[in-house]
Amino acid sequence: MLNFNFYNPTYIAFGEGKIADLNNLVPIDARVLVLYGGQSAKIHGTLDKVFSALGQRYVESFGGIEANPSFETLMKAVAQVKERQLDFLLAVGGGSVIDGTKFVAAAIYAQDDPWNILTTFGANVSQAMPYGAVLTLPATGSEMNTGSVITRTATQEKLFFRSEYVFPKFSVLDPTLSYTLPKRQLANGVVDAFTHIAEQYLTYSVNAKVQDRFAESLLLNLIEIGPELLVNPSNYSLQANFMWTATLALNGLIGAGVPQDWATHMIGHEITALHGLDHAQTLAIVLPAMLNERREAKREKLLQYAERVWNIRSGTDAERIDAAIQQTRDFFESLGVKTRLSDYQIDATAIPAILQHLESHGMVQLGEQAEVTIEVSRRVLLAAV
Repeated sequence: MLNFNFYNPTYIAFGEGKIADLNNLVPIDARVLVLYGGQSAKIHGTLDKVFSALGQRYVESFGGIEANPSFETLMKAVAQVKERQLDFLLAVGGGSVIDGTKFVAAAIYAQDDPWNILTTFGANVSQAMPYGAVLTLPATGSEMNTGSVITRTATQEKLFFRSEYVFPKFSVLDPTLSYTLPKRQLANGVVDAFTHIAEQYLTYSVNAKVQDRFAESLLLNLIEIGPELLVNPSNYSLQANFMWTATLALNGLIGAGVPQDWATHMIGHEITALHGLDHAQTLAIVLPAMLNERREAKREKLLQYAERVWNIRSGTDAERIDAAIQQTRDFFESLGVKTRLSDYQIDATAIPAILQHLESHGMVQLGEQAEVTIEVSRRVLLAAV
Protein backbone atom coordinates (compact mmCIF):
# COMPACT_ATOMS: atom_id res chain seq x y z
CA MET A 1 0.00 0.00 0.00
CA LEU A 2 1.33 3.44 -0.94
CA ASN A 3 1.16 6.31 1.50
CA PHE A 4 2.05 9.82 0.47
CA ASN A 5 1.18 13.45 1.01
CA PHE A 6 1.46 15.39 -2.23
CA TYR A 7 1.02 19.14 -2.04
CA ASN A 8 2.03 21.57 -4.75
CA PRO A 9 0.19 24.88 -5.26
CA THR A 10 2.54 26.35 -7.89
CA TYR A 11 0.79 27.95 -10.86
CA ILE A 12 2.68 27.37 -14.13
CA ALA A 13 2.54 29.87 -17.01
CA PHE A 14 4.13 27.91 -19.87
CA GLY A 15 5.01 29.13 -23.34
CA GLU A 16 6.60 31.87 -25.40
CA GLY A 17 5.77 35.38 -24.23
CA LYS A 18 4.43 34.29 -20.86
CA ILE A 19 6.58 36.86 -19.04
CA ALA A 20 3.74 39.26 -19.86
CA ASP A 21 1.57 37.27 -17.42
CA LEU A 22 3.57 38.77 -14.54
CA ASN A 23 1.22 41.74 -14.70
CA ASN A 24 -1.59 39.46 -13.54
CA LEU A 25 0.44 37.14 -11.32
CA VAL A 26 2.22 39.69 -9.10
CA PRO A 27 -0.05 41.67 -6.73
CA ILE A 28 -0.60 45.15 -8.13
CA ASP A 29 0.45 46.84 -4.88
CA ALA A 30 3.53 44.65 -4.31
CA ARG A 31 6.92 46.12 -3.54
CA VAL A 32 9.05 43.74 -5.57
CA LEU A 33 12.65 42.59 -5.34
CA VAL A 34 13.84 40.95 -8.57
CA LEU A 35 16.70 38.54 -7.86
CA TYR A 36 19.00 37.27 -10.60
CA GLY A 37 22.46 35.81 -11.20
CA GLY A 38 25.04 37.12 -13.65
CA GLN A 39 24.84 39.49 -16.58
CA SER A 40 23.15 37.18 -19.09
CA ALA A 41 19.65 38.12 -17.91
CA LYS A 42 20.55 41.74 -18.67
CA ILE A 43 22.46 41.15 -21.89
CA HIS A 44 19.75 39.02 -23.48
CA GLY A 45 16.91 41.30 -22.47
CA THR A 46 15.13 39.02 -19.99
CA LEU A 47 15.28 41.56 -17.18
CA ASP A 48 13.94 44.28 -19.48
CA LYS A 49 10.95 42.07 -20.29
CA VAL A 50 10.38 41.39 -16.60
CA PHE A 51 10.54 45.05 -15.60
CA SER A 52 8.21 45.97 -18.45
CA ALA A 53 5.67 43.33 -17.41
CA LEU A 54 5.74 44.57 -13.81
CA GLY A 55 4.53 47.94 -15.04
CA GLN A 56 4.09 50.66 -12.43
CA ARG A 57 4.82 48.48 -9.41
CA TYR A 58 7.65 49.52 -7.11
CA VAL A 59 10.61 47.34 -8.16
CA GLU A 60 14.18 46.96 -6.94
CA SER A 61 16.76 44.42 -8.11
CA PHE A 62 19.46 42.26 -6.58
CA GLY A 63 22.03 40.56 -8.81
CA GLY A 64 25.10 38.42 -8.37
CA ILE A 65 23.58 35.21 -7.01
CA GLU A 66 26.17 32.53 -7.70
CA ALA A 67 25.83 29.19 -9.49
CA ASN A 68 26.10 27.71 -6.01
CA PRO A 69 24.13 30.39 -4.16
CA SER A 70 26.06 31.55 -1.15
CA PHE A 71 24.68 32.31 2.27
CA GLU A 72 26.85 35.40 2.44
CA THR A 73 25.44 36.89 -0.77
CA LEU A 74 21.85 35.99 0.05
CA MET A 75 22.01 37.65 3.46
CA LYS A 76 22.69 40.92 1.62
CA ALA A 77 19.40 40.41 -0.22
CA VAL A 78 17.66 39.75 3.11
CA ALA A 79 19.05 43.04 4.42
CA GLN A 80 17.80 44.89 1.31
CA VAL A 81 14.29 43.46 1.70
CA LYS A 82 14.13 44.53 5.34
CA GLU A 83 15.66 47.96 4.81
CA ARG A 84 13.48 48.81 1.83
CA GLN A 85 10.32 47.19 3.24
CA LEU A 86 9.83 45.00 0.19
CA ASP A 87 7.12 42.36 0.29
CA PHE A 88 7.33 40.19 -2.85
CA LEU A 89 10.29 38.34 -4.39
CA LEU A 90 10.73 37.43 -8.04
CA ALA A 91 13.51 35.03 -9.05
CA VAL A 92 14.76 35.39 -12.63
CA GLY A 93 17.17 32.62 -13.52
CA GLY A 94 17.85 28.94 -13.08
CA GLY A 95 17.71 26.68 -10.09
CA SER A 96 20.44 28.50 -8.19
CA VAL A 97 18.61 31.83 -8.30
CA ILE A 98 15.33 30.17 -7.37
CA ASP A 99 16.97 28.21 -4.56
CA GLY A 100 18.54 31.41 -3.29
CA THR A 101 15.21 33.21 -3.43
CA LYS A 102 13.63 30.44 -1.36
CA PHE A 103 16.26 30.95 1.29
CA VAL A 104 15.77 34.73 1.27
CA ALA A 105 12.00 34.24 1.57
CA ALA A 106 12.46 32.09 4.67
CA ALA A 107 15.43 33.93 6.21
CA ILE A 108 13.52 37.21 6.38
CA TYR A 109 11.44 35.69 9.18
CA ALA A 110 14.23 33.77 10.93
CA GLN A 111 14.06 34.11 14.71
CA ASP A 112 17.70 33.10 15.22
CA ASP A 113 20.76 32.55 13.02
CA PRO A 114 19.37 32.15 9.47
CA TRP A 115 21.95 29.44 8.78
CA ASN A 116 19.92 27.24 11.13
CA ILE A 117 17.35 26.98 8.33
CA LEU A 118 19.94 24.73 6.67
CA THR A 119 21.22 22.91 9.74
CA THR A 120 17.65 21.92 10.64
CA PHE A 121 16.88 21.06 6.98
CA GLY A 122 14.00 23.54 7.10
CA ALA A 123 12.31 22.19 10.23
CA ASN A 124 12.36 25.63 11.89
CA VAL A 125 10.72 27.47 8.95
CA SER A 126 7.22 28.61 9.93
CA GLN A 127 6.59 31.32 7.33
CA ALA A 128 8.12 32.82 4.19
CA MET A 129 7.70 35.85 1.97
CA PRO A 130 5.67 35.12 -1.20
CA TYR A 131 7.66 34.82 -4.39
CA GLY A 132 7.43 33.78 -8.01
CA ALA A 133 9.95 32.63 -10.57
CA VAL A 134 10.86 33.23 -14.20
CA LEU A 135 12.86 30.17 -15.27
CA THR A 136 15.75 30.64 -17.70
CA LEU A 137 17.72 27.41 -17.18
CA PRO A 138 15.90 24.05 -16.92
CA ALA A 139 17.66 21.64 -14.58
CA THR A 140 16.77 21.53 -10.92
CA GLY A 141 12.97 21.63 -10.89
CA SER A 142 13.21 24.29 -8.19
CA GLU A 143 10.49 26.24 -10.00
CA MET A 144 7.90 23.71 -8.80
CA ASN A 145 9.13 22.23 -5.51
CA THR A 146 10.01 22.98 -1.90
CA GLY A 147 13.75 22.30 -2.01
CA SER A 148 16.75 24.61 -1.85
CA VAL A 149 20.51 24.05 -1.63
CA ILE A 150 22.73 26.79 -0.21
CA THR A 151 26.51 27.08 0.20
CA ARG A 152 28.27 28.80 3.08
CA THR A 153 31.51 29.89 1.49
CA ALA A 154 33.31 30.71 4.72
CA THR A 155 33.00 27.16 6.05
CA GLN A 156 32.84 25.25 2.72
CA GLU A 157 29.45 23.79 3.59
CA LYS A 158 26.67 23.01 1.14
CA LEU A 159 23.36 22.03 2.74
CA PHE A 160 19.74 21.74 1.70
CA PHE A 161 16.38 22.53 3.25
CA ARG A 162 12.77 21.86 2.39
CA SER A 163 9.62 23.61 3.53
CA GLU A 164 6.07 23.79 2.23
CA TYR A 165 6.27 27.52 2.96
CA VAL A 166 8.69 28.09 0.09
CA PHE A 167 6.66 26.74 -2.81
CA PRO A 168 6.67 29.37 -5.55
CA LYS A 169 3.31 31.09 -5.92
CA PHE A 170 3.84 30.80 -9.66
CA SER A 171 6.55 30.04 -12.19
CA VAL A 172 6.86 31.38 -15.73
CA LEU A 173 8.36 28.80 -18.10
CA ASP A 174 9.19 30.33 -21.47
CA PRO A 175 11.41 27.94 -23.47
CA THR A 176 12.74 30.77 -25.65
CA LEU A 177 14.58 32.18 -22.63
CA SER A 178 16.93 29.17 -22.80
CA TYR A 179 17.99 29.68 -26.42
CA THR A 180 21.19 31.53 -25.53
CA LEU A 181 22.43 29.20 -22.78
CA PRO A 182 26.01 27.94 -23.16
CA LYS A 183 26.40 24.30 -24.15
CA ARG A 184 27.91 23.47 -20.76
CA GLN A 185 24.86 24.74 -18.89
CA LEU A 186 22.46 22.84 -21.14
CA ALA A 187 24.47 19.64 -20.70
CA ASN A 188 24.57 20.14 -16.95
CA GLY A 189 20.82 20.64 -16.94
CA VAL A 190 20.23 17.35 -18.71
CA VAL A 191 22.51 15.48 -16.29
CA ASP A 192 20.89 17.15 -13.29
CA ALA A 193 17.37 16.25 -14.37
CA PHE A 194 18.43 12.70 -15.30
CA THR A 195 19.92 12.13 -11.86
CA HIS A 196 16.88 13.57 -10.10
CA ILE A 197 14.78 10.95 -11.82
CA ALA A 198 17.29 8.17 -11.17
CA GLU A 199 17.40 8.91 -7.44
CA GLN A 200 13.63 8.43 -7.21
CA TYR A 201 13.42 5.47 -9.61
CA LEU A 202 16.51 3.31 -9.06
CA THR A 203 15.69 2.12 -5.56
CA TYR A 204 13.56 -0.99 -4.93
CA SER A 205 10.17 -2.00 -6.23
CA VAL A 206 6.96 -1.14 -4.36
CA ASN A 207 4.73 -2.01 -7.33
CA ALA A 208 4.20 1.66 -8.15
CA LYS A 209 3.63 1.12 -11.84
CA VAL A 210 2.51 4.67 -12.62
CA GLN A 211 5.56 6.25 -11.01
CA ASP A 212 7.89 3.74 -12.67
CA ARG A 213 6.49 4.25 -16.16
CA PHE A 214 6.39 8.02 -15.64
CA ALA A 215 10.03 8.08 -14.54
CA GLU A 216 11.08 5.87 -17.46
CA SER A 217 9.35 8.12 -19.97
CA LEU A 218 11.12 11.16 -18.57
CA LEU A 219 14.49 9.39 -18.76
CA LEU A 220 13.80 8.43 -22.37
CA ASN A 221 12.89 12.04 -23.12
CA LEU A 222 16.25 13.24 -21.82
CA ILE A 223 18.17 10.55 -23.69
CA GLU A 224 16.44 11.60 -26.91
CA ILE A 225 16.43 15.36 -26.32
CA GLY A 226 19.82 15.89 -24.68
CA PRO A 227 22.20 15.39 -27.62
CA GLU A 228 19.86 17.19 -30.04
CA LEU A 229 19.49 20.13 -27.70
CA LEU A 230 23.22 20.76 -27.60
CA VAL A 231 23.27 20.97 -31.40
CA ASN A 232 20.03 22.96 -31.79
CA PRO A 233 19.57 25.10 -28.67
CA SER A 234 17.19 27.47 -30.48
CA ASN A 235 14.72 24.74 -31.36
CA TYR A 236 11.49 25.61 -29.53
CA SER A 237 10.17 22.05 -29.43
CA LEU A 238 13.39 20.68 -27.94
CA GLN A 239 13.64 23.43 -25.33
CA ALA A 240 9.96 23.14 -24.41
CA ASN A 241 10.13 19.39 -23.95
CA PHE A 242 13.37 19.65 -22.00
CA MET A 243 12.01 22.39 -19.75
CA TRP A 244 8.86 20.48 -18.87
CA THR A 245 10.77 17.21 -18.38
CA ALA A 246 13.17 18.89 -15.94
CA THR A 247 10.25 20.39 -14.02
CA LEU A 248 8.42 17.07 -13.77
CA ALA A 249 11.62 15.33 -12.71
CA LEU A 250 11.48 16.94 -9.28
CA ASN A 251 8.03 18.40 -8.63
CA GLY A 252 6.97 15.47 -6.44
CA LEU A 253 4.91 13.43 -8.88
CA ILE A 254 7.32 10.61 -9.73
CA GLY A 255 8.49 10.44 -6.11
CA ALA A 256 5.04 10.26 -4.55
CA GLY A 257 4.69 7.09 -2.50
CA VAL A 258 7.96 5.50 -3.57
CA PRO A 259 11.35 5.12 -1.81
CA GLN A 260 13.95 7.71 -2.73
CA ASP A 261 17.74 7.57 -2.60
CA TRP A 262 19.58 10.96 -2.76
CA ALA A 263 22.92 9.57 -1.61
CA THR A 264 24.50 10.66 -4.90
CA HIS A 265 23.29 14.21 -4.32
CA MET A 266 24.55 14.39 -0.74
CA ILE A 267 28.03 13.21 -1.70
CA GLY A 268 27.98 15.52 -4.71
CA HIS A 269 27.18 18.51 -2.52
CA GLU A 270 30.35 17.93 -0.51
CA ILE A 271 32.48 17.67 -3.66
CA THR A 272 31.11 21.00 -4.88
CA ALA A 273 31.61 22.65 -1.49
CA LEU A 274 35.24 21.57 -1.29
CA HIS A 275 36.32 21.69 -4.93
CA GLY A 276 33.92 24.05 -6.70
CA LEU A 277 32.71 21.63 -9.37
CA ASP A 278 29.38 22.24 -11.07
CA HIS A 279 26.57 20.39 -9.31
CA ALA A 280 25.83 18.27 -12.37
CA GLN A 281 29.49 17.35 -12.75
CA THR A 282 29.49 15.84 -9.27
CA LEU A 283 26.34 13.86 -10.07
CA ALA A 284 27.90 12.47 -13.23
CA ILE A 285 30.92 11.41 -11.17
CA VAL A 286 29.05 9.78 -8.31
CA LEU A 287 25.95 8.17 -9.86
CA PRO A 288 27.60 5.42 -11.96
CA ALA A 289 29.88 4.47 -9.08
CA MET A 290 26.96 4.50 -6.63
CA LEU A 291 24.83 2.28 -8.87
CA ASN A 292 27.65 -0.22 -9.19
CA GLU A 293 28.37 -0.23 -5.46
CA ARG A 294 24.71 -0.83 -4.60
CA ARG A 295 23.89 -3.12 -7.49
CA GLU A 296 22.58 -5.93 -5.26
CA ALA A 297 20.26 -3.67 -3.24
CA LYS A 298 19.02 -2.11 -6.50
CA ARG A 299 19.16 -5.31 -8.56
CA GLU A 300 15.48 -5.56 -9.54
CA LYS A 301 15.22 -1.90 -10.54
CA LEU A 302 18.55 -1.91 -12.38
CA LEU A 303 17.39 -4.83 -14.50
CA GLN A 304 14.13 -3.00 -15.18
CA TYR A 305 16.10 0.13 -16.06
CA ALA A 306 18.34 -1.86 -18.40
CA GLU A 307 15.38 -3.30 -20.29
CA ARG A 308 12.91 -0.43 -20.37
CA VAL A 309 15.24 2.56 -20.68
CA TRP A 310 18.30 1.18 -22.52
CA ASN A 311 16.62 -1.75 -24.31
CA ILE A 312 19.17 -4.20 -22.92
CA ARG A 313 17.51 -7.61 -23.04
CA SER A 314 20.24 -10.21 -23.49
CA GLY A 315 23.00 -11.53 -21.26
CA THR A 316 23.15 -12.57 -17.64
CA ASP A 317 21.70 -10.35 -14.92
CA ALA A 318 25.18 -9.11 -14.05
CA GLU A 319 25.99 -8.35 -17.69
CA ARG A 320 22.76 -6.41 -18.17
CA ILE A 321 23.36 -4.37 -15.03
CA ASP A 322 26.94 -3.67 -16.13
CA ALA A 323 25.69 -2.54 -19.52
CA ALA A 324 23.01 -0.25 -18.05
CA ILE A 325 25.52 1.46 -15.76
CA GLN A 326 27.97 1.84 -18.65
CA GLN A 327 25.24 3.30 -20.86
CA THR A 328 24.50 5.84 -18.12
CA ARG A 329 28.15 6.84 -17.95
CA ASP A 330 28.42 6.96 -21.74
CA PHE A 331 25.34 9.19 -21.96
CA PHE A 332 26.82 11.73 -19.57
CA GLU A 333 30.14 11.64 -21.42
CA SER A 334 28.35 12.12 -24.76
CA LEU A 335 27.03 15.41 -23.42
CA GLY A 336 30.55 16.53 -22.53
CA VAL A 337 30.11 15.97 -18.79
CA LYS A 338 33.04 13.92 -17.48
CA THR A 339 32.40 11.10 -15.03
CA ARG A 340 35.63 10.63 -13.06
CA LEU A 341 37.14 12.69 -10.26
CA SER A 342 40.46 12.50 -12.09
CA ASP A 343 38.87 14.27 -15.06
CA TYR A 344 38.68 17.32 -12.79
CA GLN A 345 42.20 16.90 -11.36
CA ILE A 346 40.92 15.42 -8.09
CA ASP A 347 42.64 12.28 -6.83
CA ALA A 348 42.16 9.85 -3.95
CA THR A 349 43.92 12.15 -1.50
CA ALA A 350 40.81 14.38 -1.56
CA ILE A 351 38.51 11.62 -0.33
CA PRO A 352 39.16 11.84 3.45
CA ALA A 353 38.09 15.49 3.53
CA ILE A 354 34.89 14.71 1.62
CA LEU A 355 34.10 11.91 4.06
CA GLN A 356 34.83 14.16 7.02
CA HIS A 357 32.33 16.71 5.70
CA LEU A 358 29.71 14.01 5.18
CA GLU A 359 30.18 12.82 8.74
CA SER A 360 30.08 16.32 10.21
CA HIS A 361 26.77 16.94 8.45
CA GLY A 362 25.24 13.71 9.69
CA MET A 363 25.29 12.07 6.25
CA VAL A 364 26.23 8.65 7.64
CA GLN A 365 23.13 6.60 6.75
CA LEU A 366 22.21 7.67 3.24
CA GLY A 367 20.16 5.98 0.56
CA GLU A 368 16.68 4.52 0.34
CA GLN A 369 17.48 1.92 3.00
CA ALA A 370 19.98 4.00 5.03
CA GLU A 371 22.74 1.61 3.95
CA VAL A 372 25.19 4.17 2.58
CA THR A 373 27.53 4.53 5.53
CA ILE A 374 30.77 6.47 5.53
CA GLU A 375 32.57 3.28 4.49
CA VAL A 376 30.19 2.79 1.56
CA SER A 377 30.70 6.43 0.55
CA ARG A 378 34.46 5.81 0.70
CA ARG A 379 34.18 2.88 -1.71
CA VAL A 380 31.97 4.89 -4.06
CA LEU A 381 34.44 7.76 -4.16
CA LEU A 382 37.42 5.46 -4.67
CA ALA A 383 35.60 3.82 -7.56
CA ALA A 384 34.87 7.29 -8.99
CA VAL A 385 38.50 8.36 -9.14
